[in-house]
Amino acid sequence: MTTHPDFSSPRIAILGGGPGGYEAAMVAASLGAQVTIIERAGLGGSAVLTDVVPSKTLIATADLMTRVAEAGELGVKFDVDGGDFVPVMRADLKHINDRLLNLARSQSKDIHDALASQNVRILAGSGRLLDNHTIEVLTAEGTETIEADTILLAVGAHPRELATARPDGERILNWTQLYNLDELPEELIVVGSGVTGAEFASAYNGLGSKVTLVSSRDRVLPGSDVDAAVVLEEVFERRGVRVLSRSRAESVERTDDGVVVTLSDGTKVTGSHCLLCLGSIPNTDGIGLEEAGVAVSESGHIKVDGVSRTSAPNVYAAGDCTGVLPLASVAAMQGRIAVAHFMGDGVTPLKLHQVASNIFTSPEIANVGVSEAEIDSGKYQGDVVKLSMRSNARAKMRNAKDGFVKIFARKGSGTVIGGVVVGPNASELIFPIAIAVKQKLHVDDVASTFTVYPSLTGSISEAARRLHVHM
Repeated sequence: MTTHPDFSSPRIAILGGGPGGYEAAMVAASLGAQVTIIERAGLGGSAVLTDVVPSKTLIATADLMTRVAEAGELGVKFDVDGGDFVPVMRADLKHINDRLLNLARSQSKDIHDALASQNVRILAGSGRLLDNHTIEVLTAEGTETIEADTILLAVGAHPRELATARPDGERILNWTQLYNLDELPEELIVVGSGVTGAEFASAYNGLGSKVTLVSSRDRVLPGSDVDAAVVLEEVFERRGVRVLSRSRAESVERTDDGVVVTLSDGTKVTGSHCLLCLGSIPNTDGIGLEEAGVAVSESGHIKVDGVSRTSAPNVYAAGDCTGVLPLASVAAMQGRIAVAHFMGDGVTPLKLHQVASNIFTSPEIANVGVSEAEIDSGKYQGDVVKLSMRSNARAKMRNAKDGFVKIFARKGSGTVIGGVVVGPNASELIFPIAIAVKQKLHVDDVASTFTVYPSLTGSISEAARRLHVHM
């Protein structure tokens, strides 16, 4: 006899407790589903425990130290016995790392409590698909089989390694191992100039390390806005970060008191520690995808459509394991969309051009929508206005010299289609531009909205004003 799922209270099993998993669990529970979430390391996943929360907490400390170091230009003096001096700051890395790990654990507990309050069953263990309705879970007590009407895979990813550069957790590190250090690296070599590499290079420079950034490309942040990358490189140069462009690391070896990185041209770079930021590999190997009929790409990422469906009936996927965009916000949205689609709730497919993202360097770099490169290539017809932060009154008051606001409007119609913000709190400043992109606002709608004077958002309004179209 054929059995049919009870859509009044369907059973949903979620493999992975990161943003894609726990956000989906909360939505599913609120819609009346019976939810089981399976997680082997701790709720919140790598985003909370080893990646986003720890790294951005570290960056917050580095940012404060950078601002204090530049406070003298604002007239802030530090007096000892009546005399002025330049303060010598020191990063207590053990204190910093203890704090950020405590914050991560606290955030994980908050997620656990929130799920438990909605009667989500939380199962600690490693899961493997037996078919598209069944997950076998290995727990501390033994093996348990979970039957479900639908399954969501949110298994995340892990740092990629080189056979010639194996992390040892002491001198050669990936980004999950940094927080075990008690002493600040004296000379840190960061291999990889993408988002993760740039963020850690900026952060450890702010904390007081001597930083060398090894970049295989001709500039840092090769996939980002060119003007933004230029600003960051100028800041790096001013603050003493050494950037080795067009340099590929072939191997990393440990020495008696440090590391040596050998580049493809034979050059050897020495330091006290090496941080590898070489991208991620999805955690899709050995979890029964083939048995369940779930298709993957050559890179091992799970193939999904705009509503997070995989090739297998009743199986959805969300987050870094899909390779769509490695952002916690995207993972969470994919998870919410998957649940809404399965439950028959109102759903809009994921639209990547509406995703706002931020790079937490100093200064921050945020963007949303169409890129200037896409306009220059002719893919989109758009007008561009760029305003330097140096012209903003509030930026001058805060001594924020680096950065700009850039807005893109569709040529002819004046609809806002994208933007870039580089400067302090860019992660917050991108939001009004993201709203304009999502709601297809006209530049005049943005320009005619009151901003506080003085404020950094004033530059967003002014840029929109300069894009006014005479109809």
